[in-house]
Parts: sequence; C-alpha cells; structure tokens
Amino acid sequence: QVRLVESGGGLVPAGGSLRLSCAASGLTLSSYAMGWFRQAPGKEREMVAAIGRSDGLRYYANSVKGRFTGSRDNAKNTAYLQMNSLKPEDTAVYYCAARAGPLLRGEYDYWGQGTQITVSS
Repeated sequence: QVRLVESGGGLVPAGGSLRLSCAASGLTLSSYAMGWFRQAPGKEREMVAAIGRSDGLRYYANSVKGRFTGSRDNAKNTAYLQMNSLKPEDTAVYYCAARAGPLLRGEYDYWGQGTQITVSS
C-alpha cells in the first residue's frame, strides 16, 4: 500500500519559514516525480513546485519562485519543500504527490493527506 505522509505544517508569522516533509512508503521514490500542491479556501488546487526523479528537473510557480525550494532524498524516500519569506497569501492546505515517470506535469498517481499552513500578518 502506497502512503505519502506530509509533516511540518503549522502557524507562522509573515516573513517566517517552514519546511515540509513528505515521507513515502510502498513505492520507490526514485521512480517518481514529486509535486507540491496547495489549495486555499475557495480556490482551485495549484501546483507550487515539482522535482524530477533525479532531483535535476524543477518547476516553481511564479508566486513562489525565489522563496520555495523543493528537494528530495531518494535514499530516505522523502521529499521536502523549504518555504522562506512566507506571506499571508501562502496560507493553504499543502499536499505532496507522486507521479510515475520523468514528467512533472500531468496527473499525479498518489497523494498525501495534506497539511495546513497558516501565515499570520
């Protein structure tokens, strides 16, 4: 059974930092692209970052570029999202997801349960 478990969310003041972790089990992370998504109340889910299988290929949404950094440790079967200079508009539920193959875009196969991040002004 495949599981993705996010951790590291919480309440942080504007300008602060958080690091999300996504621990995978039941799959070999090196075979999957990893995406980070968020959904704020009343808004559609959006991809904020994605990391290719070998940690070389990256994608960042314009809204987080320069502030968020995705990484992965395939040996630990874990992906990370470092979030700096957080803004109130970053408040959302954040999800990690895994997609088989090399592409960062497209339908993701497995999803975590989500973790809430609230940035206070």
